[in-house]
Amino acid sequence: MVVKPDGEESHVSNPIKRIRWATQRVTGTNERHIRQSILDRFQHRKAGSLEKKRQSGETPHLNGIREESEPSEADETHETSGRRIYFNIPLPDNAKDADGHPAAHYERNKIRTAKYTPLSFVPKNLWFQFHNVANIYFLFVILLGIYWIFGNPNPALSSVPLIVILFLTAVKDGIEDWRRTVLDNELNNAPTHRLVDWNNVNTSEDAISLWRKIKKATTHAILSTYQSWTSKRQKESAGGKTYVERALDETRPSVDARQSIFSIQSDPDEQGIKMTPVPSPLPDKDRQLGNDRLGVDDRPTTSFSFEHEENPSTVNGQHSMPSAKEKELGRAPVKFYGSIIDPLKQVPGKARFARDYWKSIQVGDFVRIYNEDQIPADIVVLSTSDPDGQCYVETKNLDGETNLKVRQALHCGRKLKHAKDCEKTSFVVESETPNVNLYQYSGAARWTQRDPRKPEGSGVEMAEPISINNLLLRGCSLRNTDWILGIVVYTGRETKIMLNSGITPSKRSRIARDLNWYVIYNFVVLFFMCLVSGIVQGITWAKSRTSSDFFEYGSIGGNPALDGFITFWSSVILFQNLVPISLYISLEIIRTAQAFFIYSDTFMYYDKIDYPCTPKSWNISDDLGQIEYVFSDKTGTLTQNVMEFKKCTINGVPYGEAYTEAQAGMQRRQGIDIEAEGAKVHKQIAEDRVKMLQDLRKMHANPYLHDDELTFVAPDFVVDLGGASGTEQKIANEEFMLALALCHTVITERTPGDPPKLEFKAQSPDEAALVATARDCGFTVMGRSNDGIILNVLGREKEFTVLNTLEFNSSRKRMSAIIRMPNGKIILYCKGADSVIYSRLRPGEQPQLRRLTGEHLEMFAREGLRTLCIACKELNEEEYQAWNKEHDLAAAAIVDREDKLEAVSDAIERDLTLLGGTAIEDRLQDGVPDAIALLGDAGIKLWVLTGDKVETAINIGFSCNLLNNDMDLIVFKIEEDDMDLAEAELAKHLEAFGLNGTDEELHVARKDHSAPKPTHAIVIDGDSLKLVLEDRLRQKFLLLCKQCKSVLCCRVSPSQKAAVVRMVKGGLDVMTLSVGDGANDVAMIQEADVGVGIAGEEGRQAVMSSDYAIGQFRFLQRLILVHGRWSYRRLAETIANFFYKNIVWTFALFWYQIYNNFDVTYLFDYTYILLVNLAFTSLPVIFMGILDQDVSDKVSLAVPQLYRRGIERKEWTSVKFWTYMIDGIYQSVICYYMGHLIFAPATFETSNGLGINDRPRVGVYIACATIVVVNLYVLMNMYRWDWLFLLLVAISILLIWFWTGIYTAFSSSAQFYKAAPQVFGQLSFWAMVLLTAAICLLPRFAAKAFQKIYRPRDIDIIREQVSQGKYNHLDRYEAYVPPAKLPSAASSEVSDPPKPQQRGGKGLADDERPIYPPSVANTATTHNARSQNGSDGTDYTGHRFSLDQPPRPSLDRPRPSFDRMRDSMDRIRPSFEASNDFTSAALLTRLESSHSGTPTRRTLHGESSLR
Repeated sequence: MVVKPDGEESHVSNPIKRIRWATQRVTGTNERHIRQSILDRFQHRKAGSLEKKRQSGETPHLNGIREESEPSEADETHETSGRRIYFNIPLPDNAKDADGHPAAHYERNKIRTAKYTPLSFVPKNLWFQFHNVANIYFLFVILLGIYWIFGNPNPALSSVPLIVILFLTAVKDGIEDWRRTVLDNELNNAPTHRLVDWNNVNTSEDAISLWRKIKKATTHAILSTYQSWTSKRQKESAGGKTYVERALDETRPSVDARQSIFSIQSDPDEQGIKMTPVPSPLPDKDRQLGNDRLGVDDRPTTSFSFEHEENPSTVNGQHSMPSAKEKELGRAPVKFYGSIIDPLKQVPGKARFARDYWKSIQVGDFVRIYNEDQIPADIVVLSTSDPDGQCYVETKNLDGETNLKVRQALHCGRKLKHAKDCEKTSFVVESETPNVNLYQYSGAARWTQRDPRKPEGSGVEMAEPISINNLLLRGCSLRNTDWILGIVVYTGRETKIMLNSGITPSKRSRIARDLNWYVIYNFVVLFFMCLVSGIVQGITWAKSRTSSDFFEYGSIGGNPALDGFITFWSSVILFQNLVPISLYISLEIIRTAQAFFIYSDTFMYYDKIDYPCTPKSWNISDDLGQIEYVFSDKTGTLTQNVMEFKKCTINGVPYGEAYTEAQAGMQRRQGIDIEAEGAKVHKQIAEDRVKMLQDLRKMHANPYLHDDELTFVAPDFVVDLGGASGTEQKIANEEFMLALALCHTVITERTPGDPPKLEFKAQSPDEAALVATARDCGFTVMGRSNDGIILNVLGREKEFTVLNTLEFNSSRKRMSAIIRMPNGKIILYCKGADSVIYSRLRPGEQPQLRRLTGEHLEMFAREGLRTLCIACKELNEEEYQAWNKEHDLAAAAIVDREDKLEAVSDAIERDLTLLGGTAIEDRLQDGVPDAIALLGDAGIKLWVLTGDKVETAINIGFSCNLLNNDMDLIVFKIEEDDMDLAEAELAKHLEAFGLNGTDEELHVARKDHSAPKPTHAIVIDGDSLKLVLEDRLRQKFLLLCKQCKSVLCCRVSPSQKAAVVRMVKGGLDVMTLSVGDGANDVAMIQEADVGVGIAGEEGRQAVMSSDYAIGQFRFLQRLILVHGRWSYRRLAETIANFFYKNIVWTFALFWYQIYNNFDVTYLFDYTYILLVNLAFTSLPVIFMGILDQDVSDKVSLAVPQLYRRGIERKEWTSVKFWTYMIDGIYQSVICYYMGHLIFAPATFETSNGLGINDRPRVGVYIACATIVVVNLYVLMNMYRWDWLFLLLVAISILLIWFWTGIYTAFSSSAQFYKAAPQVFGQLSFWAMVLLTAAICLLPRFAAKAFQKIYRPRDIDIIREQVSQGKYNHLDRYEAYVPPAKLPSAASSEVSDPPKPQQRGGKGLADDERPIYPPSVANTATTHNARSQNGSDGTDYTGHRFSLDQPPRPSLDRPRPSFDRMRDSMDRIRPSFEASNDFTSAALLTRLESSHSGTPTRRTLHGESSLR
């Protein structure tokens, strides 16, 4: 609405056909919770309040202008708390800097997620690599070796290992970053249309520095080279991209979605307005963007005339007297909103809309967006192609949902159509500071309204508030709207979605983080070894009268202290292998191979979209094996976001046949063979479908009915619609379908064809499902006229006038439409949550219908279906006109407009007449319940973090077996923003578990990795979550959640999702994984240790920020339980063996120093020292990390409890590290002293008389034995022995013989010449090697035998069972293993599933206990009297039916699905009235309206059948 600063009385507008509340009003996070790294950019600006609290009535304001409130004079001079954007108005002096340029600097719209540029890659990558302490150490060793004084025989050769490692790592980093750069460029260079050849005063073209020119030139050169190369490859491969290329070089969804920009049809001959010279192109136009802006010549068509019209009832912003007709109808005069176009302004007319890149958009630009285009920045809508100023956006790239949202153009900008109009505008936009709140925006447009009839007049100052309803967010897509024209307020990193995305973290695996500590331990050991060497050498040279006085020429240092110092650093070079530099490159190779295996796993390939599991980060695969908490989005992640109308109840009669996943899960737990039962039910449903389609076509040849789209299978409904059950039921069915066809905000898209096809675009997929079912039953929504809806009712077209639409929001839990019927009657149709509708029914009427409908809705809810109630009310003309006046006043209000609209709507939605109820299934993705069950058996806890409403999340919780009826549901909902009340609620629930929330309890919780008992679950909404995430309550909330099997956080913002992940990850010191599919999941994906993006059919924003991308949620079980567990166990064993082998080798050198006074003499040839980690011992330990396998993938899935060792982090511990270190020291002693003791008593002479007791040849004895021992030790630690591993071990052992033979064959080996034939020809050598290997490996062999026989682990037992053939049945399955057919694993560590006792019955195992979704019984400890959760929000009553109630037939005609479900439920528990989340039939029956009065009764047509 427009406000005038003079404060004159506001006038109301004409009756508004569709009043839309803002996108769900969720209180945003406090700004101090926003990531500090992001907000640092805005510290120089004052941050205004972003919160709007319903209870206190506070409204967000900007520059003194409260949103939709009247400004005061003081507001004019109030200092802005955000930004002021000027359009065709010179900047004031206070908005300029000293040079006259704009003082405000805004972010570019160019987005960069890559780390490097072509010029910065080498220095920056080296900088990152030398953060690795081992790399720094080896660089230091190389620098030491340059100086001859430290005794390095070949300094150049010693640098080769480090150079190779740095090069290979750089190549890997470069490939990863190049892919990110390509994706960035595709988005930044996406086309859009912006106004050019005009002056945007808010920005100035900065002078590009020489350095920036060099960077840009380098980047362009490399890009041109790459594009030429790829273009050549594409020409050579005419078949297009392969499967591998598609996954590794995936395209951003934003670019995919933009393909339709080139398919907008236009007719150049059509009479209409002359659009700008550069609108959307035709399909056959060239699609390539040029180096600069590209123009096109054609325009989209529109049916709306854009001629400027003066409002006949306004003069200079004033209202004329209402007409006689207006007086008769009681309507107020038309409101004059004003226009930001200055009619007196003279402009050159050079401005035009041209195609440009996204990255070129700046704050203050005018942009034109066409249908199907993506929004390039945060844009305020000025005008649209719709006469009412509406446009529709799809947010699937933000939240994964395909339902459309409605946005409104500013009233003051709706006359803008052409580029010339934009030039003639003069106004200022005051906008709030960029913030993360996706659901709220506060701003204002200010201008001077001038009258062309009074050019000398000063004009009237006017303003119009800007809210989230007027804002299009970056990443959304325009739908069902030819075009919109808007202005840019936020760009780049300041857009709301980018602020929610946060800064891309650099993730390192937990093992990699711990590894530095163990490397430091090795440094400590190395330090003491070098210190001992230096001290002993110094003391030795300090002694007098020793043999060195006669045989040495003096020491290098000249004095004992300097000699010791030199020896210390020489020892660093000698013992350099103790610090495993090759370990890091080996781990890179292993992780790369693991990533390739994950990518190549065909069981994680989603053929529907041709997408495999794609690793984005290659260095955290081992983290997948330690995940304890999984945080999942709901919509598009757990569900398909596809709603299907399944059942309904009309006038007390249930209709519909369905077999839901929740029902199948319940029957499975009852011991029913669901495969046989499902086949029988599906056969019956198929027969009923055929019959229904035949009956429908006999009744009406509906051209819009498509057999494959029919989801509501109810042949008895068609029979009743034809009047077989009497006139009353026929009228009731017709009235019900009319309600579905009229009470909605759906948009109809007609696809020509034979027969034609209608597609419904709705703000909610539920609405689309309801309207689609009405269409299938003969009540087809053909489209909308200017003020109504056109229906095809059983073959006859009728027009219904829509007087008002009162839309759904979370507080109302209902929506209504006031319709003028063709016969002149005014009917209000209302649909909403059952308790909300029941509380508004006419008191004392329809008792029988209430009871029956309540029973049916309860039964539908138990099947996991989403339920709604449908009601209506007839209004007389006087009542409606009186209410409409109040409604218009509320719609025109500036202060608390939404609250006033809500109150007015509440007044009319009373004394309703119940029609019936609907049941819709939000289908889960395939395999979700089984995947969740499998993850739960593995000890993984799953939390659902969703922006959806509470009841929806609870429905899904039951459908996917996260919740069951034996759980006590803790509904945490604090109505008031009261920290003390939240603390009291937490204390009450903690007390039930015997906790107080102390630090000691948190310390215990951090060590407890066991799964909580399946007795409790928590549901919390976003407002309450904001309270408990405060420092004061966070620890208590965390401890409470730790005790619950399932946690569902509803109505949470993206930043709140990240905060929850951060709380659990840091508070409990656990490994976390986040999975989502939308841009609103990016923050939690980046916050978690591992982020997984769902690359479904929706947007792929989450994929681009994830570490792993999968096509479906069910693939997560294989990614974690198979590849994650393998990777973690392999890497843990690899690292331990790597440290071990280095210890053996280095300490063998150390023991030799004892016998030469620690003078740093090399026992082994220097080539041995360089090659030991590169060749002699590298292959077995690397392939252990790549291919070792304890059990197969099928067994890993069949026994998910094996994963628990990863959760408890038992594969890599300090105990294991020191055990391997001590074992290595022991074996080094044996390896050295076996050779030493051979030569101690005697010498060995060869056949030519030469001795072999010199240092190089003794070194061959010891080195060869050591290499044999090390490789056999690695083989012993492998689980899988096959020909490949045996071959690799053999090759590694033989390599030292091969190298010794080749190297010593040349005289250049100096003293080493001919050492191979001389040593290998001695029997003592071979005997010593065999004895050394046996003595070294005997303790390890004995320890392993004892552990596996007397202290077996889970894996030992399972491997034994595998060898006995107990898992041979798994070979019958390709990938999926039915849980019910798995054998139990007997193990001391595999804990049995908990067995809670049934109420009043025998205890059952968890997988045998029945589940009754979606009812949950509250207990005395968990009931929350304030909770308004689920589909009703009513309080606990404690009512319960008898448990021995017999099955009941359904009325007088068999209804198989309903009777089957009711019979199944009645055998177990007939009533779920105790639920506080789903209203039971008995409670609904007794529920009387607290909102309804007792007005005079009015009869509705067909009413007798409904009461």
